[in-house]
Amino acid sequence: MKGDAAPAGEGAAPEVLALAKVVARLRSEIAVLEDVAATTAVVERAKGVLMARSAVSAEAAYEMLVTRADGRGRTLLEECWLVLGQVGSRPRPETTPVRASAGATVTEADAGKGAGAGSSAFSRDRYLIARPEGDAALRPVLARLADGLAAAQGGDDVAQLLRTVLGAAASVDAVMIYSLTSAGSLELTGHAGIGETVAEQWRHIPPLSGVAALEAIAGRRALWLEDPVQDARRYLLIGDPPDRWPARAWLPVPADGPARAAIGFLRAEPGPFTARTRALLRRAAQLCTGPLGWPERSRDADAGPDAGRATEEAGGGASVTSVQRILDALAGPAILLTPLRSESGEVEDYRIDAAAPESVDVAGRRGKELVGRRILETYPTVAGTPLWDGYLETLTTGTGYEGEPFTYEEVAAGVPRQSVYSVRASRLDDHLVVSWVRHDTSEREARRLADMQRLGNLGWAGWNLATDTIVWSEQVYAIFDRDPREGPMTLEELPQHLVPDDLPKLAAAVHRLLHAGEAVDQPFRITTADGVRHLRIVAEAQTDSDGTPVEVHGFFQDLSAQRDAELALGVSERAVLLQRGMLQAEHAIAARLQETLLPIPEQSLELAGLCIDVAYVPADSGVNVGGDWYSAIELPDGSALFVVGDVAGHGLGAVGTMAQLRFTTKGMTVTGSALPDVLRRLNTLLLHTASDPTAGATATMVMARYRPWDRRLTWVRAGHLPPLLIRGDRAEFLEQPQGSLLGATFDSSYAQAVVDLMPGDHLLLYTDGLVEEPGEDIGIGLERLSVTALRLLREGETETLARTLAALCPGNRDDICVLDIHVPDEDP
Repeated sequence: MKGDAAPAGEGAAPEVLALAKVVARLRSEIAVLEDVAATTAVVERAKGVLMARSAVSAEAAYEMLVTRADGRGRTLLEECWLVLGQVGSRPRPETTPVRASAGATVTEADAGKGAGAGSSAFSRDRYLIARPEGDAALRPVLARLADGLAAAQGGDDVAQLLRTVLGAAASVDAVMIYSLTSAGSLELTGHAGIGETVAEQWRHIPPLSGVAALEAIAGRRALWLEDPVQDARRYLLIGDPPDRWPARAWLPVPADGPARAAIGFLRAEPGPFTARTRALLRRAAQLCTGPLGWPERSRDADAGPDAGRATEEAGGGASVTSVQRILDALAGPAILLTPLRSESGEVEDYRIDAAAPESVDVAGRRGKELVGRRILETYPTVAGTPLWDGYLETLTTGTGYEGEPFTYEEVAAGVPRQSVYSVRASRLDDHLVVSWVRHDTSEREARRLADMQRLGNLGWAGWNLATDTIVWSEQVYAIFDRDPREGPMTLEELPQHLVPDDLPKLAAAVHRLLHAGEAVDQPFRITTADGVRHLRIVAEAQTDSDGTPVEVHGFFQDLSAQRDAELALGVSERAVLLQRGMLQAEHAIAARLQETLLPIPEQSLELAGLCIDVAYVPADSGVNVGGDWYSAIELPDGSALFVVGDVAGHGLGAVGTMAQLRFTTKGMTVTGSALPDVLRRLNTLLLHTASDPTAGATATMVMARYRPWDRRLTWVRAGHLPPLLIRGDRAEFLEQPQGSLLGATFDSSYAQAVVDLMPGDHLLLYTDGLVEEPGEDIGIGLERLSVTALRLLREGETETLARTLAALCPGNRDDICVLDIHVPDEDP
């Protein structure tokens, strides 16, 4: 029976019955689509005629057809045929055009209409065709183009029509039409005048930067490439040679909405496009909106007529959407299947309603490309298999299905493709969640092996000693800097490239490999155009029954980068050892100098009727000594001088600055200089003796002079922490006089303060190592010092207060210097 499928007998296999149902349904759908396509072609052709005649948009043209048909009592199809029958007469528009924008007009019937008024079911694009006043010569060209587009079948027909019609009017020599795929790449869907070689070369363009067609689609704007030299710096120029078309124009389609395609008009004539030519090409591209929309509608149709109902039939949009969001986060392949049942409730097929991004079938369809497809239509040979039965059992009983590996074959472009899968399925409400593992991963493993060789800079090689053939991987050619067209290098050629000193060792290794069958791991060096390379060969031999090597396989590895790193590491290690020795020597000298300059680290003194307890503790880590120092001496007039200082930094420089300050301070105070004058001169001294004024030495200092006859203590400070006075049951820090850091600025000024000491008082002078902790506010450390000192005095630590406070700082990171000035109690 012509045109109909033969009925399946009652004894037909289940897979045959399933395929028969699919074929019958598809044929009925094809018949409906053919009727719709025939009607749509007539409507689109009539719309194009009105668009060219009246310079109106696609929506306005459709509205005019509907209005005329309703007013004259005709069907829409009858009105379209009447319009097409008047193409030769070119009647004047029935409505008066009014200005819409610069260089464009619309009719009064269209003015004020909303974007959705009278929209065609087959045209999603809205645009106005520009018509400059007095440019009547373009109208016949556009009318001829519109007439031809209505009969165009596919992208090549559209491209050929554009080239033919616009060849004389706009000097167009070639046309290329690109469509945007779901992956963001471009596919050549139509061409004319470029030749099959160029078309095949540029048939697929990945989503790269510098592609004019892609930029025109993304930016929804026309690109006019009129300077080949400048354009070549920014764009990939299509053609062989690229300067074959010195002038190019790329226009998006549609021009006023989300563009899905781009038309390229190529000219062999150099020079810019005139304003009239640009207007003509823009209108021509706008007329192509309808015909170039068919590929996208076809893709929608390929997903199946039920694709639009997928969400609704899957149990609600929220359910499928939620599952899709979950699948989007999965690393492996997984899909959601919705059963499609007959009127009797039997499962006839399954539809894919959600898919994970890494879901790939045997034909290479991936992720969202699978959504909307039916199982039996896309993979017909699964009908009647254990997999199909497993789906039904899981859907019925809820028991999870895990099948044995099976082979699936699909024929694509006449070439059979086989893959081995293991499938698992589980029920989710009235759906199935299916995941699988593809076992034939040779191509993927090959890519991984190539990546491993590239990243490890190694490549494999094989020698068949029986047939005298050699095989190299691509990376070996890169390692030896050899052109692949020359083929692999024979063992006889290898010595010519070796560094002479390495030849005996490598020859001995090869001899052991080929004659004794021993595995070898031998480094050697070769000379290339880029210099000497350090290589490594690891190989083993396969022997026959007599033990004779018949085949050798192994790999070469380029160790040049590793060798360079080892050499650099050796140089760095030697430099570190040298620097360490210098630092240790400097530390020894600085420590010896510090020991010579400072008095005994821990001692008790009696000066001017006072009891002095001194503690000096150096930092417990590091190779550098610090600049903390103290001085306690009796002056010629019977008074006593107490100084505690802290020089910034460590090492010999800090010790030298400390010695300079210590001796200068003694000299000036012994000669009777006032304490503020001493600080001013010390500040000037540091500023003038610094070798680098921008990074000179700085120091803090607290200095006090005690007169025993009236127990008065006069003191000054230079950026130092305040002394702590302990009197009775109270401990408080003295109010600080003015005084900035030594060596900071020439404008520093210093003032003095006076305090009268009383019997039983303790006055602590100290450096910051006693109170500072990393990451802690200095106020907390000062508070801790006052509380601890007061507690120790209550416990009877009167004579060794300084040493006890220093000992309570475990793991000190900085030098600690403490002076406890104690006024003895009066005798009763």
